[in-house]
Amino acid sequence: MEEKNKEVIRRFYQEFFNDHIVDSADRYVREDYVQHNPGVEQGRDGLKRAFAEKFREHPEFALDIQMLIAENDMVAVYLKNVAPDGTTRCRVVDIYRLEEGKLAEHWDVLQSCE
Repeated sequence: MEEKNKEVIRRFYQEFFNDHIVDSADRYVREDYVQHNPGVEQGRDGLKRAFAEKFREHPEFALDIQMLIAENDMVAVYLKNVAPDGTTRCRVVDIYRLEEGKLAEHWDVLQSCE
């Protein structure tokens, strides 16, 4: 289960965060997605709205996965937001709970580098 969940996260990050295919969330995120970041609305549609706006404002936005750790239905992702010139803008740890192969719940911690 852990390897399958890590692969779901890898594909989600590539399609959603790096390729900016907002509708890819329909494949990877449950409709009733629980968001513990107060800056993003609850549910899959809230996630899609928040990042559609972010991608419009920052078309260069990308996340580089540095590490994935999985245990049972949980996956932790350590990553960097990297600028086009290669500098790190911030570091992030995202933690997900997956249910039936989809993201069900999310927590995060961000560290700004600017």
